[in-house]
This record gives sequence, structure tokens and C-alpha cells, in this order.
Amino acid sequence: MSGKAEPTSKPLRADARRNRDQVLAVAREMLAAEGCSVSFDEIARRAGVGVGTVYRHFPTRTALFESVVVGRVQEFTERARTLAADDTAADGAFDGYFAYLVGEIAHNQALCEALDHGTRTALAIPDQLYDEFNRSFEDVLAQAKKAGTVRADVDGTDVLDLLIGTATAVRRAQPRGSANQLITLVLDGLHTR
Repeated sequence: MSGKAEPTSKPLRADARRNRDQVLAVAREMLAAEGCSVSFDEIARRAGVGVGTVYRHFPTRTALFESVVVGRVQEFTERARTLAADDTAADGAFDGYFAYLVGEIAHNQALCEALDHGTRTALAIPDQLYDEFNRSFEDVLAQAKKAGTVRADVDGTDVLDLLIGTATAVRRAQPRGSANQLITLVLDGLHTR
């Protein structure tokens, strides 16, 4: 999957660029709120363009999904790589990264679905990117284990499951407007005693 929704040889006209930006903005909002089940018709309606305009810029649901979600997963991966490469960041780096991911994923249903590898949909992130994200996450986890801040008996797969579960629970708690201590509780359970 190339991640490219349109040829790059010819720059977009100003009106086409505005339409594409509007479609992307609406798609980001809808994917965050509703997940991967959003329809092109509804995106077009909310963006104030025809459905043909959506298809012209994003010929498939996968192309639109990649434009909106894949970049975020790449950001998460780069952030983890930076943390793992910085030996001075070992103390607290995992906790901060875990809390950051929970916050980002809890506000974005499509990201939650994309990173939930057990229930991958047709609009999943490419396997290579998922593997890179997973490796970078495990590198930060390994750094915390080596520093003695995270239990040695947990593995990356279990911690990723905790991440998705925590993000889902935080997302569900948001409408109540109540303080959610789940991140603190989960991290406390991962810490060494």
C-alpha cells in the first residue's frame, strides 16, 4: 500500500486543494468519533462537496484511512524510537509514552481500531507499519524493564492489550466527565514492587 491517494506530478488547483483539505478535516473528525465505518457519502455531505470529489482525492476507503490514520501511527513509532534511543529518558519514559498513547487513542476511535491487532479490519494499517510500531513500543518497554521501573514478567503483547483496553475505558468514561484513574491503576500494576 503506497499511502498515496493521488499522483504527485501535477499540483492541485487552489479550489481542489481546499476541497481535499476540507474532506480530510471532516474525515479526521468522523473517523475519530465513529471509527472506520464512516461512509464517503456522509463525509462528502459534511464537507459540503459531492461524493465524486471525495473519490477523486481518495479513490478507496483504504486511501482515505491511510491519509488520516497511518500518519498518526508513524508519529507514535517515531516518538517511541526517540525515547528508546535516549538512555537518559529511561526513568519515566515508558509511563509518559503509555499515558500519551492512551490519551491519543482514547480520543480517536479509528486509531483504537487500527492498533487493535486482534480485530484488524479491511481498513487496517499496513502490516509493516504495525510491526514497526510494535517493535518501537517493545523497545520502550524493554528500556523500562532494564531500568527496573516495569515488571520483568510482562511482555509487549500483553502491555499493548492493556493499552487498547485502557484507551477504550478512558474513551467510555469521557462522556461522564469524571476523573479516570485507570491509567494510574494500570501503570501501578506494571511497575515493579
